[in-house]
Amino acid sequence: EEETGRAELLRSTVVGRHAHLAAALSVAALANLVLGLLLALGLGGLGIDGVDAGGSLLYGAAHAAVGLVFAGVAAVTAQLTAHARGATGTALAVIGAAYVLRAAGDSGENGALSWLSPIGWAQRTYVYVGDDWWPLLLCLALAAGCAATGFALSTRRDVGAGIRPQKPGRPVASPALGTPLGLALRLHRGMLAGFGAGLFLMGAMYGSILGQAEDMLKDIDQLQEALERIGGTGIAEAFASMVMVVVAVVAAVYVVMAALRARAEETAGRAEPLLATGLSRGRWAGSHLAVAMGGGTLALLVAGLGFGIAGAASTGDGVLVPRLVGAALAYAPALWVTVGVAAVLFGWLPRASAAAWIVPVYAFVVGYLGQILRFPDWMNNLSPFGHVPRLPAADLDWTPLLVLTLVAAGLVWLGLAGLRRRDLETK
Repeated sequence: EEETGRAELLRSTVVGRHAHLAAALSVAALANLVLGLLLALGLGGLGIDGVDAGGSLLYGAAHAAVGLVFAGVAAVTAQLTAHARGATGTALAVIGAAYVLRAAGDSGENGALSWLSPIGWAQRTYVYVGDDWWPLLLCLALAAGCAATGFALSTRRDVGAGIRPQKPGRPVASPALGTPLGLALRLHRGMLAGFGAGLFLMGAMYGSILGQAEDMLKDIDQLQEALERIGGTGIAEAFASMVMVVVAVVAAVYVVMAALRARAEETAGRAEPLLATGLSRGRWAGSHLAVAMGGGTLALLVAGLGFGIAGAASTGDGVLVPRLVGAALAYAPALWVTVGVAAVLFGWLPRASAAAWIVPVYAFVVGYLGQILRFPDWMNNLSPFGHVPRLPAADLDWTPLLVLTLVAAGLVWLGLAGLRRRDLETK
């Protein structure tokens, strides 16, 4: 709202200086409360033994409480930088750090690390077992503290600016910035570096427990059944195949954000002066799509490296490094299809571009949760990620990968054709 100038326009009227942040936090709080209530009602109505109404209500409340914490975190990061993308990236980094701390505490002998994460606090409610409500008080206290800090920091900066001063640029642009691809790389490099580092750490974290996967999961019947359906020569291979879905979905989050960057440039009015030159629409949008596809592939590569190196150290099997790198890269065509979906929406239905988020969300629900909850196969087949061979447990099949690549190419071509035909949103 500040980047577009709408916040300054509204604040020139009889509106308090904290109105925008208060409204944003109110919407976030309401969304989390509704989500928590839906989770409680949904679980409570399943009729499963041991899943009682009180535990279901605590389960929903725990999710809502964690959501409130990170809404408060976003209230702080929004004050630090002048750009929404930087604030979002910083907040996502905090979420990633909280996830890693929780996972490291749960997988290691020292569980104290889990107490450094609000996600770990929510887990300490022991839903359906102990039903402890008190850890949620920690979440609410941290959420209130972060929100108060955000309000305080907002009084120390100007509208449209951030607490952290912007670094002055070079007096003369590099030759690479004179090309569409060079400019796109410059715009995407921060987000790509953040996702790359995060996925490497995520892969390394999962790889570090690969050697203990069988002992960790032996008492969880539903996961054991899901891993048996995946196949492979052992639990470690099946577990790695299941984790690869999560890694691929996180990479898909990046490619959707990167593919929709062209839409953000258009709505902000920065695309119009570029396209007023000799630059064609296809080269301009194609550069963003190329960075999204190449960056997503690179993110999978570093995730596979982290997974493989840590997995080899955990199991003592050095062959895991190339195998897990290959398993991660096998999802690249599915990422390219995700970029293609975003390109079609951007080219033909720009106002519906946000619908591209359905692809990674659906892939996680049916590809990861569906294995545990036994969703029918046809639901998994609706996702491009459902057609990727489940390496390293399964054998490599090139046919679906080639088909996905051709589908991705067709979708990108269709999206660019739509962009050439429609009017550009101007300011």
